[in-house]
Amino acid sequence: MNKKTNYSYIGIAFIILVFGILFIPKIVDRISNGDVIRNESRSDYANDKKATVSDLVFIENNGENRKVPNFSFTNQDGNTITNNDYLGKVYIVEFFFTTCPTICPRMNLNLVQIQDTFKNFENFGVASFTINPEYDTPEVLKEYAEKYGITNPNWHLLTGDKRTIYDLANAGFYIYAAENEDVLGGFEHSGNFALIDKNGFIRSRKDEFGNPIIYYKGIITEDEKVNDEGETQEISILKEDIAKLLKE
Repeated sequence: MNKKTNYSYIGIAFIILVFGILFIPKIVDRISNGDVIRNESRSDYANDKKATVSDLVFIENNGENRKVPNFSFTNQDGNTITNNDYLGKVYIVEFFFTTCPTICPRMNLNLVQIQDTFKNFENFGVASFTINPEYDTPEVLKEYAEKYGITNPNWHLLTGDKRTIYDLANAGFYIYAAENEDVLGGFEHSGNFALIDKNGFIRSRKDEFGNPIIYYKGIITEDEKVNDEGETQEISILKEDIAKLLKE
């Protein structure tokens, strides 16, 4: 073996030695301290790939994505609940009242069905705001929850200052709510649900023309399929879209 070959082996050995001295201790230290980044783990990387942005759109207002306004109300257990309690959760927003003789029972039966569909998901919830807070005390809301089989710990029936609730409905969500002595029950409101993602943004799917539907019809049941006005039920697509947001 000539000298030139010997020098080549010596050079390679020297490079390997330097690499070992400089980098192997650092790699060992990172592993021992649990500081290996997630993409260096094949299993973790596979899990990351599952968390993708869905095709549900954000609802824009004046060029900005609409978020849930800040709120703070009392729930059926007498606890203060704010919009921050819902961060990290996918949830539905509705406005109702416990003595509603018309659409509220149908809305909440639909929501209970949705609740049961996602009973194994700790990051799913519902926010139900009463538009008759003077009557709907936490005690009344508690009885209502028991009557309808509301068991999800993230389903809060919320009461508080009437004007604040109405501002939240009409100006915050653009979901109509008002007092009206001329209608059955003394109050009128929309039967729509708003769908909120884990970061507090209002989301929805697009219609056949490419426009966001914004809200989901909450009155028509899956079994009915179509109401007397020819409107199709949207509980099925709401379930589909909840599942999409839960994967984000």
